[in-house]
Amino acid sequence: MKPNRAARYYYLRFLRLQGDPHSLALGVAIGLFVGVTPTIPLHTALIILFVWLLKGNFFSALIAATAISNPLTWLPQYYFCWRLGDWLLPGNLSWERIQALLNLLASDTNIKDTLASIWQMGLDAVAVMLVGGVLLAIPFTCAGYILAFKFFRALRKKRQEKHILK
Repeated sequence: MKPNRAARYYYLRFLRLQGDPHSLALGVAIGLFVGVTPTIPLHTALIILFVWLLKGNFFSALIAATAISNPLTWLPQYYFCWRLGDWLLPGNLSWERIQALLNLLASDTNIKDTLASIWQMGLDAVAVMLVGGVLLAIPFTCAGYILAFKFFRALRKKRQEKHILK
């Protein structure tokens, strides 16, 4: 599928979503929140969980998550998650610490110390990335809900007016 054709297809699918504006907008907000956080292998599971808990629209959440989290956006998203998380949790995942771990891996250190360092770095990396991801996701989530609610409310009004004219 060509890029323009795919974008048009998903846009039309988005327009045809059925439901009340709040549920649809909540789905968009959930999708944006999950899509911005660095949880790629768990996106669908998290969307299902949040949609079920918050009573949002599953399909609007999936479309929003796919639109915001794709191969073109992963690198900047992860970079900003790392920078924000490292700003809030300084030193936990600094570039110097990453270089020190790489030097440790290149040296002849015993395997037990190396694995312990990798494990600790992994835990710190998860904390930094999740904190940064949540902080980065909050403005997208809020703006996405407001814009989607206005969009779906206007779309519903337009459909009702069109239905009345028939």
